[in-house]
Amino acid sequence: MNTYLLGLISKWATVLWVSVAGIFGSGQLISDETKLIENENQTKNATMTMVEVAYNTETRYNSKLPSNITITKQEGKKGIAYKDNKNNTETLVEPVTEIIEVGTGDYGEYVGKMTGYGADCIGCTGTVSCKTKSGSNWNLIKDGTSYTDDEYGKVRILAAALKKFPCGTIIKVESSTMGTFNAIVLDTGGAMRKAWSNGTVLMDLAFTSETSEGIHNSTNNNVKYSVQRWGW
Repeated sequence: MNTYLLGLISKWATVLWVSVAGIFGSGQLISDETKLIENENQTKNATMTMVEVAYNTETRYNSKLPSNITITKQEGKKGIAYKDNKNNTETLVEPVTEIIEVGTGDYGEYVGKMTGYGADCIGCTGTVSCKTKSGSNWNLIKDGTSYTDDEYGKVRILAAALKKFPCGTIIKVESSTMGTFNAIVLDTGGAMRKAWSNGTVLMDLAFTSETSEGIHNSTNNNVKYSVQRWGW
């Protein structure tokens, strides 16, 4: 038998072996195929539907918030689930609970007067009357006239009657001459205390110096004060 004929027979033998192995030679292949067929038989009549899962709402009451304020602390989000025709469900995305804070503190809307003062005013040392949340002193000259609050970020510093507006109170200020901004009560003064004892609101906006640009524009007799948080 010549060499060419031997090579041809060898190739046919290899093809035959691969064919037989594909049918009989691998128990794993047969097993996987069987599992696939069984799985198709179990689910071929099932109807899967994607459905939304409603979220819960949690209400918290906060005495630090004025009674006229309700805040959404965490927005609720619907979840996603699959449901079959037997009402079996499988959650893919869990819903997120909505958290709402309702204020129970004093009503927080006022209209009053605002003036400005410099850290170098006569009799001033620059150190404000209130301690910070961490208990440290704050100096307007060294530390600046803005304070970074954990919740409200960078806010201007105000002097007010502490009997009504305790240290750490956050106030939204709306002034026709100074615009709208958030401020924090960290200081006080005799004029503020006297005004409140007479039933009026006077607040003093802090500046670096009595010569600071804009200090005179802060004077306004018709400023809206909206308390966002009572104290620390």
